[in-house]
Amino acid sequence: MKITTTKCKEYKVALYCAGCFIIMSIWFALRPGEMLVFDMLRFILLIILSYAAMIFDINTKRIPNTLILIMITGWLLLMIPMMFIDTKNGIDRMVDSLYGLLTGGGLFLLVYMISSKGLGGGDVKFIAAAGLYLGFAKTIPAIFCGTLLAALTGLALIILRKIKRKDKIPLAPFLFTGILLTIIVP
Repeated sequence: MKITTTKCKEYKVALYCAGCFIIMSIWFALRPGEMLVFDMLRFILLIILSYAAMIFDINTKRIPNTLILIMITGWLLLMIPMMFIDTKNGIDRMVDSLYGLLTGGGLFLLVYMISSKGLGGGDVKFIAAAGLYLGFAKTIPAIFCGTLLAALTGLALIILRKIKRKDKIPLAPFLFTGILLTIIVP
């Protein structure tokens, strides 16, 4: 049986949807009734869009600007109603989200500039957008977990001689894992 390009794309979409469903099911099973509807929607959207960033980064070694714009637009679509429903809480969440954006984006931008582009610009924009969803308190642990996993994986691949020291590995899968761990683990 020959698989056409169209069929291959359909399989990727099906795998993407199945992956998101499995991740969200596990998350809801582990955290029943603990979160507000706003928080659940915020984290579900972050998981889905981070999963998409991971797939793009693995397949193309890039995270498209369109995906970053979708992340920011999704965050705005969640925040605007929140501002009208519960203004004080909405303002607090917005400030916390902006601190998350500045912390994640600022830290990665600094590394990007110091490392002579050893870190991709898409990773900088991705973690900044993810910081909007995570807020200040969850952005740092997500970055720490993700970069630690990336460093350990890179080191293992170098030791096993699968890659060379100068080779690049996609960072989004590790950041996705860090984001998941930060959301799921209380």
